[in-house]
Amino acid sequence: MRTVGVEEELLLVDPRTGEPRALSQAVLAIAAKESRGRTHAFTKELQGQQLEFATHPQSGMKELAAEIERWRAEAARHAGEAGAAVVALATSPLPAGPALTEGKRYRWMQEHFGLTALEQLTCGCHVHVSVESDEEGVGVLDRIRPWLSVLLALSTNSPFWQGHDSGYNSYRSRVWGRWPSAGPVEIFGSAHRYHQQVRDLIGTGVLHDEGMIYFDARLSRNYPTVEVRAADVCLDASTTALLATLTRGLVDTAAREWREGEPPARHGVGLLRAAAWRAGRSGLDDELIHPLTMRPAPAEQVVYTLLAHIEQALDENGDLAYARQGLAELLSGGNGARVQRQLLRRTGSLREVVAACVRRTQGGR
Repeated sequence: MRTVGVEEELLLVDPRTGEPRALSQAVLAIAAKESRGRTHAFTKELQGQQLEFATHPQSGMKELAAEIERWRAEAARHAGEAGAAVVALATSPLPAGPALTEGKRYRWMQEHFGLTALEQLTCGCHVHVSVESDEEGVGVLDRIRPWLSVLLALSTNSPFWQGHDSGYNSYRSRVWGRWPSAGPVEIFGSAHRYHQQVRDLIGTGVLHDEGMIYFDARLSRNYPTVEVRAADVCLDASTTALLATLTRGLVDTAAREWREGEPPARHGVGLLRAAAWRAGRSGLDDELIHPLTMRPAPAEQVVYTLLAHIEQALDENGDLAYARQGLAELLSGGNGARVQRQLLRRTGSLREVVAACVRRTQGGR
């Protein structure tokens, strides 16, 4: 059974006002002190108002869900000691200014990308699924391309930007798409062609390093995994675990297709970009682009098409009942974008939206 790991980026906010606070260095210092020299799960990100953690590779989804909840709780505790709160929102509902993290690499990014770097206060969720080789990994990347927009739609959790409703369910995906290497990619066909594309992109001088290969899905540069990067950070830890479950099912299905010589769908990058735009705009609340037909279809129909596509893999992993239940609950109760808008309608205050989401991030409804 393939192992799965998750990286989540969280916002650090003022516990009274809900506004983002650049306290990541203080939080990381607290985490380092408490770990007493041992490796801990937390790292810095581009902006000082962000904190990232990474789980260990897990085979069981219950274990993965428990670890996500554990690290969220630890992040909240460390942040509290630094005078902040953590919240799993993919953008800040309240206005926020730039507070780039110190470091030579981040200064380079600011100098070269200007507002694109300064406005990147966005939080994503990255799912790592183990693969046996780069060849298998690229075979997977080529075959999951049409389905990544569905994962984005499931995760959407960023309707607000700088104090306003953006009109999108995932405005993070629109802001993130400003990077020159972000988004869908073409079919590679082999590991050699994938690595050549990476080398060529870095060779242009536009990207600082391989870490800026921001494809929606890529080979990890640090682990023997495929890293799926299309999703917003999810408001609820249960949604993150569901996303990881579906992602492993996609990777298993694509690897089997690759081994059996089934060719990938030939959808062009333009169509995939349109599907990603639709997913970011609509989330689960309107039509999506169907991955097989590339035509509009109701979101629920598209979601269950994904489930049918990976049903065999989910069943073999013992995840089918879990995935069915999780999707039914998500479609009924709504994802983070829907919850945030409901909170605003009920309270009339973005500050109250953030406060409620802080509680929900830590497991309280």
